[in-house]
Amino acid sequence: MKPGLFSLIPLLIGVLCSANRFSPALQPVTPASHAPGPVAGKPKPALLTGADQLSAYLPYLKGKRVGMVVNQTSIIGNKPSVDSLHSLGVNIVSIFGPEHGFRGNASNGAKVDDAVDAKTGIPVVSLYGKNSRPSKEQLANIDLMIFDIQDVGCRFYTYINTLNHVMEACAQNNKELMILDRPNPNGFIIDGPVLEAHLHSGIGMHPIPITHGCTIAEFARMINGEGWGGVTKTNPCKLKIIKIANYTHDTPYTLPVLPSPNLNTQQSILLYPSLCWFEGTIISQGRGTYMPFTVLGAPALKGTYSFSFKPISIKGMSETPLHQNEDCYGFDLRTYDTNLLRKTKQLNLKWLMELYKAYPDKARFFDTSYSKQMGNFDYRSGNDALRKQIIAGASEQEIRQSWEPGLSAYKQMRKKYLIYP
Repeated sequence: MKPGLFSLIPLLIGVLCSANRFSPALQPVTPASHAPGPVAGKPKPALLTGADQLSAYLPYLKGKRVGMVVNQTSIIGNKPSVDSLHSLGVNIVSIFGPEHGFRGNASNGAKVDDAVDAKTGIPVVSLYGKNSRPSKEQLANIDLMIFDIQDVGCRFYTYINTLNHVMEACAQNNKELMILDRPNPNGFIIDGPVLEAHLHSGIGMHPIPITHGCTIAEFARMINGEGWGGVTKTNPCKLKIIKIANYTHDTPYTLPVLPSPNLNTQQSILLYPSLCWFEGTIISQGRGTYMPFTVLGAPALKGTYSFSFKPISIKGMSETPLHQNEDCYGFDLRTYDTNLLRKTKQLNLKWLMELYKAYPDKARFFDTSYSKQMGNFDYRSGNDALRKQIIAGASEQEIRQSWEPGLSAYKQMRKKYLIYP
């Protein structure tokens, strides 16, 4: 630790925040239909992430050896939080990286190895390689862990699993975990079947619906309170939460940094909860294109739909996509009005129902033997009923009714852990 540095905190914070203004390319833009207007002649207070509120936590880091669970979304202003805190003299002894790696350049599902960060010289431990949680040895020289990763609010998005693993390790090794909270861009939707225990997997660890409606900090409180994934009610993880300022779950939020290689637009982030189901079908979701999770299609739908796209191998995004080098026909959702999702507060089931009805060889629709790029549909839905209902031609109303009472029970339970309205 640099002598006397923390006595200069107010000045350093001012300089850093001034230097880290969002560039025009990264500036979050509120959708026009939800743009905040002035109240009594005063502008609405700006939303501030936990990380951006340096004065709320920088003094707490004084004299501590810090470990950081971060990736490319972990920013203060528009600068990586590791770089910012390192430049302020915070003693960061280890970086822990999740799926896609610390700098966010690994493909989905790709193993990530341990390394040394070239910019700061800090050791980087992969939590998406040979181990999924920090070991006792890796935590031995750490006084405080920091978790600062942007989530997108879906059960099958693996960062909430990483959070649970880190909380478990911290609880077992008596380490405090600070969470720099960030908005959930899909926080306005709580929908889908609740995960059934027999379908527990790497893309579904918790008994929650597809969209959980929590920020990372709220979800951490839920993990503690419910005793999930190795965290027990008798030995919870000690949490210190730096809250988001001026945020509600209905606040529109455009992510300033891409959360992963295949969520490369705000449109894809908002459509992802309704389209990730298709990873368990023969329908391409656009992996292998530069518009993933905004298009849907398959070669066998030629003649049924006029819109087409061709998946190819793209390094760092999808090297061996489903239907590689084949023309796929289906839906172009790049201009779909996502405000409809905000109004209904529901996932879109109609696309799944329609494409199953349109597909000529229905026996192949959910058959994973067709391609290694097809995942198991039931693990994504969280039950085996939805697949059977789609095949049987059940109505949307019947399907949604079958999600009860589990969905309502989850919504009631969630209220205990909320930080924001």
